[in-house]
Amino acid sequence: MKETGELVRYSDAELAEFKELIQTKIEKAQADLELIKSAYMNDLNNGTDDTSPTFKAFEEGSETMSKEANSQLAIRQEKFIRDLKNALIRIENKTYGLCKVTGKLIDKERLKLVPHATMSIEAKNMQR
Repeated sequence: MKETGELVRYSDAELAEFKELIQTKIEKAQADLELIKSAYMNDLNNGTDDTSPTFKAFEEGSETMSKEANSQLAIRQEKFIRDLKNALIRIENKTYGLCKVTGKLIDKERLKLVPHATMSIEAKNMQR
């Protein structure tokens, strides 16, 4: 669709391409999240009960850091999946790829790299 020489939105074919890309990313992100969760569960099961006292404090500190890191990774991964699912909703609404600040189309290459982007580089730079 053209309006005064500028694209108003991505075509249905382009949206279908983005949908496929996003669905693939969601599948991978969910698999990664399962790995993070299983690593976290594994951390919970591997106690330091059988470790000699001299190393016990170090082990417990390291284990706590590992759990916190895994927890943070899981939270980030869940947010990433949510953002990707929101992008799918925008595809269904045919508003995908529109910058929420400028209203212009987000560059196709940017969307291929960051398919859940809601702002153009121009808008991102204005925030700094």
